[in-house]
Amino acid sequence: MGGSGSSGSGTESHGNESHGNDSHGNESVGSSNGNGKDSALMECTKSCSEQSAKAKTQKELFKTLKELKMHLPSEKRSKGKSSTVNTLKYALRCIKQVKANEEYYQMLMINDSQPPGFDVTSYTIEEINSITSEYTLKNNDIFAVAVSLITGKIVYISDQAASILNCKQEVFKNAKFVEFLTPQDVSVFYSFTTPYRLPSWSMCTGAESSPTECMQEKSFFCRISGGKDREGDIQYYPFRMTPYLMKVQDAELAEEQFCCLLLAERVHSGYEAPRIPPDKRIFTTTHTPNCVFQDVDERAVPLLGYLPQDLIGTPVLLNLHPSDRPLMLAIHRKILQYAGQPFDHSSIRFCARNGEYITIDTSWSSFVNPWSRKVSFVIGRHKVRM
Repeated sequence: MGGSGSSGSGTESHGNESHGNDSHGNESVGSSNGNGKDSALMECTKSCSEQSAKAKTQKELFKTLKELKMHLPSEKRSKGKSSTVNTLKYALRCIKQVKANEEYYQMLMINDSQPPGFDVTSYTIEEINSITSEYTLKNNDIFAVAVSLITGKIVYISDQAASILNCKQEVFKNAKFVEFLTPQDVSVFYSFTTPYRLPSWSMCTGAESSPTECMQEKSFFCRISGGKDREGDIQYYPFRMTPYLMKVQDAELAEEQFCCLLLAERVHSGYEAPRIPPDKRIFTTTHTPNCVFQDVDERAVPLLGYLPQDLIGTPVLLNLHPSDRPLMLAIHRKILQYAGQPFDHSSIRFCARNGEYITIDTSWSSFVNPWSRKVSFVIGRHKVRM
């Protein structure tokens, strides 16, 4: 009995142990299955996250390429020429051009630390704000900006810039001014702001000078952006830029630096309020005997939508209505016949930047080289019809 009880007790004990082992085995299998599900879930989440990031990056890439293609010159935007490769090549060329211009700029300032022939006056930031307010307070479309000729960074910019460019004032802090220009206008900016070409601001602030006379200095045009709009696209606005040379006292560095002070006035369409009167819608152009634009009057900007650099160096015929292109042959024949004397000709249709054709009444003249007796260039005076 005792042995049997002992045996039974042992049997029960083994049975319990066996059940215990079964229980641990089930827990182990359950734990293994749970870990497998968690691992699979993590892998799935990671994969989805990577796919989402990849899709987002791809979307941004396509959007950036689309934006780059918008900056291509009109002749490169034609069908078959605006491929991704050509767009990237153009962007790379612009970057190299900007870098080359910056290096050239710095080299100029090292070689000519003091631009010759100028008595350049030094101003504090407060003084710049005071003297430029005479322009910015009278015209809501004008802002002033001082750009270092050494670093290219913005040293001063008036408060109106943020509202005109539809951005926050903070975006200008420690930024280079050319970063806000459309790529194709960067070289134009550098060419017009080389130190030896700039008039000294002090020349315009004398007792005999007036604000109007100062604004009549040699100006140029650039498209400027303050950032992206609500749709995420960069919006550029055309501005007439009037540059001057001055020294700015840097409070942080406790030294003076040469700067280019720019008065930037936004250009609006001549057909929107305040409209340009019909009798004032006149501009002039010059082109070579083989019909390539040499110069475009700045009065054309609000009438055509093009900046001068958009047209200079391009064929005249590309901007005319196809049906009117043969008229240029008749005009050139008449130019040879009149030998420099002005004459009126029938109207022609010119393609504006928005793609619409405007009708212009034209008058023509030319400059004939007195020694070679050949036409050097052709001058056109154009009046936009109502």
